[in-house]
Amino acid sequence: MKAWPKVALADIAPIVRRPVEIRHDQAYPELGIRSFSKGTFHKPPLSGSEVGTKRLFQIEPGDLVFSNVFAWEGAIAVASPADAGRFGSHRFITCVADSDRANATYLKLYLTASPEGRAQVLQASPGGAGRNRTLGIEKLGQIRVPLPPLAEQQAIVARLDALVERTREVEAHLDAVERDAERLVRAYIFHPPGEQPIKRPVSELVQQRAPDVSVDRTAQYRFAGVYSFGRGVFPSAVKTGSEFAYKRLSTVRAGDFTYPKLMAWEGALGVVPAACDGMVVSPEFPVFGVNTDKVLPEVLDIYFRTPEVWPALAELSGGTNVRRRRLQPSAFLRYEIPVPFRAVQLKIRELFRCTQAFKARHAEIRLANAALIPATLERIFSEGR
Repeated sequence: MKAWPKVALADIAPIVRRPVEIRHDQAYPELGIRSFSKGTFHKPPLSGSEVGTKRLFQIEPGDLVFSNVFAWEGAIAVASPADAGRFGSHRFITCVADSDRANATYLKLYLTASPEGRAQVLQASPGGAGRNRTLGIEKLGQIRVPLPPLAEQQAIVARLDALVERTREVEAHLDAVERDAERLVRAYIFHPPGEQPIKRPVSELVQQRAPDVSVDRTAQYRFAGVYSFGRGVFPSAVKTGSEFAYKRLSTVRAGDFTYPKLMAWEGALGVVPAACDGMVVSPEFPVFGVNTDKVLPEVLDIYFRTPEVWPALAELSGGTNVRRRRLQPSAFLRYEIPVPFRAVQLKIRELFRCTQAFKARHAEIRLANAALIPATLERIFSEGR
C-alpha cells in the first residue's frame, strides 16, 4: 500500500480562537472534554460575574478541540452540533480543519488512537512527571499527520462509525441478556412458583460477628469494599496499620454478608465472593455469618442487590443528612425478607451460578469488543505509513 504523505497539522487544521467579550448579564455554558478519547460533556453555565476575569472562547460544531493539560491522555474531541453555543477556557485549543483537505474526525482518530499520533501529542506536551504536562500551541501545529485523499479519510471514518455501532449492538445484546437472567432469578425470590414465601427477620438468618483483628501499625492489610447500586463486594486497597485510625478490623470469609453502614441505603450490600476471602473491613462494615440451614447466601445476595429493596433500607437508615444516613445492624437485623422453600432456594442457586458463568463469558466478549476499534485503527494507520 502506498504510504500517505505527512503534513503539519497547522497546514490542514490551523488554530482558530474566538475570544468572547464577557457581559455580566449573560450566561456562558462551558464545554468539557473527557480523557481517553471519550468525547465532550456539558458543564453548568456560568454567569458573567462568575466568569470574572477568566477568558472564554466560542466553540463551534466541527472544531477539533484539545484540552491543553490533558491532550496527552486523549482529551481531544470533535465538537458536535449538540455542542453549539458552548464555550471553553484558555486551556481549550480549537483547530478548524480545511474541509477540502482534511476530515476533523479522521485527525482526532489519528491523534488519539494511533501509537505514532499519541506519541507526537505527548512529545508536544512538555512538563514534569505524571499529569503536569501542557500542550504547546506551536508544538501542536508541528505535529505531522499522514494524510490520505479526503475521500479515503471519509471512508475510514464511515468504517469506524459502522464498527462502533456494531460494538454498541453487541454491548446492548449482552446487557439485555443479563437483565433478563437477573429478572428470572429475582422472580424466584419475590414470586416463587406455587408458593407464598414466608417473611423472616434477618436476625433469624444471619449472626453478626465482632471485629477479630487487632491492628498492628506496622502490618499491611488488604481491605474489601462494597460498591453502591448493587454491584457487590470487591477487593479494595492494601493499607498499612499506620494509615488509618481503627484499632480493630473484621475478617471477611467467602459466603459472609456485609455492608458499609453509610452507603447501604443506596444498594451497597452483598455476599463476600471467593476473591475477597480473608480480607478485612473496618468497623463501619458489620459482618454477618449466614445460617445456611435457613437461607443460602445467594438468596441474600440477590435480594439485597435488588433496586426495589433499597428504598425500604433508606427508611431504616438513621440520619438527617441524605448522604450521612447509616443503616445500623440492629435495624438491619429487624428487617424482614421473603425466604423461599429450600427446593426453590436450591433452584435459585443453580440459576445464579449459571448467570455468573455466562456473565464471565460476557466479560471476555466485552474485552474483545473493546479492543476491536483500537486494533482496527492501529492497523489502518500502520498500513498508511
